[in-house]
Amino acid sequence: MLLMKSDDFRGILRLATNLKNMTKLNANVKTSLPSCRVDTLSKEAAQELVPGICVPFDTAFYMPEALNIQSQNYLQALFWSCENLVTESSTFDSGKKLLQLHRRPVNRLSEFDGEYDAVIICLGAKVNMLPEFSGRLPLRTCRGVIAHLELPDDISEGYPERGPSILSDAWIAVKSPRELHVGSTWEWKSSNSSPSVSPDEASSALTELLPKASVIYPRIMNWDFTGARAGLRAMPPLTSLGSLPLLGCINDIMEGNQTCKYWLFGGLGARGLLYHGWLGNLMAHAVLSSDEGLIPLELTSWKNTIQFSDFNKQTEFH
Repeated sequence: MLLMKSDDFRGILRLATNLKNMTKLNANVKTSLPSCRVDTLSKEAAQELVPGICVPFDTAFYMPEALNIQSQNYLQALFWSCENLVTESSTFDSGKKLLQLHRRPVNRLSEFDGEYDAVIICLGAKVNMLPEFSGRLPLRTCRGVIAHLELPDDISEGYPERGPSILSDAWIAVKSPRELHVGSTWEWKSSNSSPSVSPDEASSALTELLPKASVIYPRIMNWDFTGARAGLRAMPPLTSLGSLPLLGCINDIMEGNQTCKYWLFGGLGARGLLYHGWLGNLMAHAVLSSDEGLIPLELTSWKNTIQFSDFNKQTEFH
C-alpha cells in the first residue's frame, strides 16, 4: 500500500537489508528504463537526504521522481480526468458521449442483463461477495495494516523537510516532518475488509513493523503511535511467470445464457498502481472489440488451468 504524496517531499529511497536484495537492486539499476531514473548513492549521500538513516551495505538507491500516492485521492482525480476527456471528445466528435457514475446495490451479475452490452467486474478483494464467484476465483486474500506515527511535541527535530520516503523491509511514507505512515503487515487468508483496526491488531502490527523500520531509520522509535488503518488485498496465484493479474471474458464460467458480456479485471494485489493504466487500456480495447485475444494469453490462461467447480477442494494457498 503506497500512501501519501506531498509537494514538499521528493522521491523514494530504496535500501537493501540483505545480500540477496542488494544483488537484485544492483541488477535492476543496470536494466532500468532511461525514463525511470535510479541513482546509486553512497552511505554519506543517503544520510544527507535523511540524517540518521542506516545504510546496511553502504549503498542506497534513490528514485528522485518516484511518488507515494494517496490512492483514494488518485482514483477521484482519475474519474474527473475521464469526465473531462469525455466532454472534450464530445465537443470534437459528431457523436455525443456520456460518462456517469451510478451507485446502487447489486445482488447478482444477472441483474445487468438486458441493460448493458458489457460489464467489467473490478471489485478487488470483494469480488467473492458476488454469488457467481464465491470461492471460485484463484485469488489469495491478504489483510494489511498501516501504522500512523507522530513526533512528540518535546522533540524539535523532525523528519527532513524535503526528505524522501523510504522503501525497505517496511516502508515509511512521509506525510509531514512530524507525521509518518509505516507499513505494511501481511495477514494471509483474512476476509476482514474493514479499514478499522482493533487495539490488539494495532499492537500486533506495531510489534511487527517498528523493528523492521528501525533497522533503517532508528529515530522512528522516538515517534508516537496515533492510529492505524487496514485494507484487504486480492493477490493472484503464484505461477512460473510470477503473480500475474486475472483478466478476461468470464461468460464461459457463469451459469445460464447471458445477453450481456461479462469481463473480469482483478488480482492486481499490491501492484495496482503499477499495472492499472496499461491493463485498463488492454481491457478497454478487448471489451470494445469483443475480442479477448487482444489481452496477452498470460493474463487469461488462469481460466484454463482452474477447475472452478472443485476449486476450494483442490487448492490451498500459502
